[in-house]
Amino acid sequence: MQRRRRNPTRQSRSTDFVGAAAQEHSGREDSPSLTESRGKMIQRITGRMIFMAFLVSFVACNAPPVPLDDIVVEKTFTPEKCDRAVQQGDFVRYHYNGMFPDGKKFDSSYDRGTTYNVFVGRGQLIAGMDKALVGMCVNERSLVKIPPELAYGKNGYGDIIPPDSILHFDVLMLDIWNPEDKVQIQTYYKPEKCGRAVEVSDYVRYHYNGTLLDGTLFDSSHTRMRTYDTYVGIGWLIAGMDQGLLGMCVGEKRIITMPPSLGYGEHGDGSDIPAQASLVFDVVLLDLHNPKDEITVEVQSLPDSCPRKSKEGDFMRYHYNGTLLDGTFFDSSYSRNRTYDTYIGKGYVIAGMDQGLLGVCVGERRRITIPPHLAYGEEGTGTKIPGSAVLVFEVLIIDFHNPSDTVQITKEKPEQCGYTTKRGDFVKYHYNASLLDGTYIDSSHRYGKTYDVVLGAGQVIPGMEQGLMEMCVGEKRKLVVPPHLGYGERGVGKDVPGSAVLVFDIELFGVEEGLPEGYMFVWNEDVSPDLFKEMDRNKDLEVDPTEFSDYIQQQVNEGRGRLAPGFDPHRIIDSMYHNQDRNKDGKITEEEFKLKAEEAVAHDEL
Repeated sequence: MQRRRRNPTRQSRSTDFVGAAAQEHSGREDSPSLTESRGKMIQRITGRMIFMAFLVSFVACNAPPVPLDDIVVEKTFTPEKCDRAVQQGDFVRYHYNGMFPDGKKFDSSYDRGTTYNVFVGRGQLIAGMDKALVGMCVNERSLVKIPPELAYGKNGYGDIIPPDSILHFDVLMLDIWNPEDKVQIQTYYKPEKCGRAVEVSDYVRYHYNGTLLDGTLFDSSHTRMRTYDTYVGIGWLIAGMDQGLLGMCVGEKRIITMPPSLGYGEHGDGSDIPAQASLVFDVVLLDLHNPKDEITVEVQSLPDSCPRKSKEGDFMRYHYNGTLLDGTFFDSSYSRNRTYDTYIGKGYVIAGMDQGLLGVCVGERRRITIPPHLAYGEEGTGTKIPGSAVLVFEVLIIDFHNPSDTVQITKEKPEQCGYTTKRGDFVKYHYNASLLDGTYIDSSHRYGKTYDVVLGAGQVIPGMEQGLMEMCVGEKRKLVVPPHLGYGERGVGKDVPGSAVLVFDIELFGVEEGLPEGYMFVWNEDVSPDLFKEMDRNKDLEVDPTEFSDYIQQQVNEGRGRLAPGFDPHRIIDSMYHNQDRNKDGKITEEEFKLKAEEAVAHDEL
């Protein structure tokens, strides 16, 4: 409403009935009989006073309200919390219904569908309202009664407000701000640890609820189930939010209150935010990074010994927990009960992880924080990792190797070492087997006997065969076997995972010298020139399997010959017989029978 000039004079319409009675008495002549006159006069005065009292009572019930000396403010609702009350010079937004004392409405902001917006104490309101609004809180509701001289006085206001009208206003205060106001920040939760706070040009992801000062919700990222992602301090946000986000830590919660000049100003946003509205944002910061960021690595624990650190091209097995910067879980190798196995430094994993896994030790724990441009970028993964998300990986290095690795051998030789093992030897040894991180796999001790193998016969993994070569009885060794010399990419059952580096602690207890390569039987002395005839005991010019087997066993027993150690003698002899049986008719003739030296192909044992 526009303010009209009020009448500077004030006229009282009240009646002093006692004064009127006295004036009437003083104007009458004295009665001849003073006593009589006084008695009659008292009766007349008493009767007049009773009549006047009745008249006053009648008028009070039916006449217009008695005018006010000043405004009257009746608070009909007071909020529990009043962070701010109206002061002279403040700008306010409020709703009102304007009524006459009889309840007849003459004006309403509700009917116009818009609040009344005005400065207080600058003469933009009628004097009574200027005075009544001071001290009101947001969401407070009051009934304001204003006398004519503090409203529209004797002139009234056109055809709407008659002269000398008392006005009643039912006022609901919705917003208060001052041109001097700045952004107000109230932090109501801050994490114990804050490694980094928001700076100008940082990119942030946050959730918010946006309300007007009276609590009316106008927007929320929570309802969209998606964070608001933006740069800070470069004009992508309203000025108040650009200022209010600075200095926040990930996980921090704060309330940012801003005047319209730092929000949507004189025009609002055209829909949910009205003109000249203060804004309140309840913000929780979930993520921040800068486009210039690189990965950060925090070493949480190191093993006592680190003989080698990882390098580009290594194949690594590691466990990890993956979270967003605010701690939100998105993945874990532990939940799958299987390590993540990959080459590093070759682009098999995200760039930040490729960098973060270089230079680690087996058994090391480290936290790797990766900005989005070195992770999944602006798009994220489309499921658990949102766009522009900083990722945090807590990793435990289980093992790593390089495809060019050979068996690493650490030796502990006895004082006396005569014979050393070679290919074809039959060896007896004890072992303890584990993964590179110390996880137990197996031990020969639990079986109560040595593990016996022929070297070079493919009875153990290649790495073990290499580790057992040139070893003395009584010698102890530690073997570190890369997976391509162990159980490869597939591993073995549940005990040996794929691509696992193996560690063996071995001790050699015995060795039996083997035969030359390609031989399963050798003579310890000169061969008899009548070998075929000696085998052919029944002299039928044929050697059957029994004659052959019995003869070879006799040579071994008498020390004239030796079978390859570590193999089933019956199978060896059977194999020898079939090699001599050229036509495979189940018997050997003298023409078929030949010595090893006479063979063109070096695989016959005789």
